Amino acid sequence: MIETLSTPTGEARIHWFPAPRARLTLALGHGAGGGVEARDLQAIAATLPTHGITVALVEQPWRVAGKKVAPAPKTLDAAWTALWPALAGPGRPVVAGGRSAGARVACRTAKELGAVGVLALSFPLHPPGRPEKSRAEELTGTGPLPTLVVQGAKDPFGRPEEFPSGTELVAVPDGDHGFAVPKKADIGQDGALAVITEAVAAWLAGLPG
Repeated sequence: MIETLSTPTGEARIHWFPAPRARLTLALGHGAGGGVEARDLQAIAATLPTHGITVALVEQPWRVAGKKVAPAPKTLDAAWTALWPALAGPGRPVVAGGRSAGARVACRTAKELGAVGVLALSFPLHPPGRPEKSRAEELTGTGPLPTLVVQGAKDPFGRPEEFPSGTELVAVPDGDHGFAVPKKADIGQDGALAVITEAVAAWLAGLPG
């Protein structure tokens, strides 16, 4: 089901993947270089409802409008915040999350919005080749909220070993920023996606519903 909603920055869409008798809602935003069709978002949306998790993929207004370039972070945050009542509307606890830029949005807003946890897929810890431009403060800013990072082992935006000590992190072997793996990789693309979905399902199972 696709729900179209107005935000201060234009129309957005929520792609709903409902679970029967859901105990949690997992809201996921997309990155700055793509939309909700990203392989990890689609794999989670296809798998998690069987674990009692309703998945909501949030399509930001700039993507709905067909634009090629994402707006400033505060604009992304404003749209996400405006959609939160719809995401929380069913009355279930909501885990905020996303991939890349969407993960940053979730981290920046989760406490204010009342999320019960944060899922950061391919968190862009720094621009490629610029580790001194760290965004670790956004990630650690989630404070006491349970926060899981799922990161490709070969992500140029931040490899697993670069993350702050104490980060709860699952590494995807051979994965890049989009969780693509080389054809010669032992794990294979389906295996890489299974690492993601199984890790997310197990982590969510430990959160209060």
